[in-house]
Amino acid sequence: MGRVYNFSAGPAMLPVEVLEEAARDMLDYHGCGQSVMEMSHRSAEFKAIIEEAEKDLRDLLDIPDNYKVLFMQGGGSQQFAAVPLNLAKNGVADYIITGQWSKKAAKEAEKYLRVNRIASSEDKTYSYIPDCSDLPVDEDADYVYICENNTIYGTKYKTLPDTKGKPLVADVSSCFLSEKHDVTKYGILWGGVQKNVGPAGCAIVIIREDLIREDINPATPVMMNYKITADNGSLYNTPPCYVIYICGLVFKWLKKMGGLDEMKRRNEEKAAILYDYLDQSRLFRGTVEKASRSIMNVPFVTGDKEMDAKFVKEAAEAGLVNLKGHRTVGGMRASIYNAMPKEGVEALVRFMKEFEEANL
Repeated sequence: MGRVYNFSAGPAMLPVEVLEEAARDMLDYHGCGQSVMEMSHRSAEFKAIIEEAEKDLRDLLDIPDNYKVLFMQGGGSQQFAAVPLNLAKNGVADYIITGQWSKKAAKEAEKYLRVNRIASSEDKTYSYIPDCSDLPVDEDADYVYICENNTIYGTKYKTLPDTKGKPLVADVSSCFLSEKHDVTKYGILWGGVQKNVGPAGCAIVIIREDLIREDINPATPVMMNYKITADNGSLYNTPPCYVIYICGLVFKWLKKMGGLDEMKRRNEEKAAILYDYLDQSRLFRGTVEKASRSIMNVPFVTGDKEMDAKFVKEAAEAGLVNLKGHRTVGGMRASIYNAMPKEGVEALVRFMKEFEEANL
């Protein structure tokens, strides 16, 4: 059937240019006679790959010299434990709960320290971002934790919380590199790469150096220890080499596209096409308060579960796949990450209009 428009929340679409380059390199990477999948992580070739990937990421985000970039295994969920294990000093952390992932992160952190849930949007099924301008931040809090873009519920912080001087830790998995992040406003920003950056199997952690300590919880597994990872240039053990290689190709693609300001412009343009239609549709409606809308993940419903299921099925037959909403929410969700072309969103809206006409 040819390539489809894949609206999956992750693993998600990758740029076609990147996939084509990876295909060309598959059997023989730059004349070395082997695939990146086969090469030693200690080889000169891979050392160049990971160093160039880090350099390009630093260029894209203007990462200051006092921040380390760590390529870590285990994806996002492993960071739910790594953060408290590495950052706990006073044994207290403040969490803002805006969806499933911050909720799960807080629950995991409770194994290692005392968690204060200082704000939440659970009262309205996580359909908004709470006011974080004057939070009851604990004086002893080691950090304040957020999930910046909520993949399942389609919300996004437009203003970062006032943490009253405490380090801000942000899970940026589903908005990573969709726009510029001011790295200096975070103690740690980290993201699983399988949504906007690469294939599954890696999390990128950008951490301020003063937060990398030796005196951490002695139960911290070696593979989750930020200091060991940093001291070894993310090469303490065999890293997810091929994933890092693809991420590096995506970083180059982003630079070629014009950088993150250009990606933000494109992403806002794509999101506006879909939201503008949802706001006037007689059949479909968005589920997020306008002020909190994500430009990456757009959940919507018809209000009828059977109609939702019919839409998802017929959309897939039309080459618009993975539009089923998360099992905790239902309905539909269109994830329109960097690699989703504008034409894909336009095709989705065209199909939604046709479906609306046929089913009203």
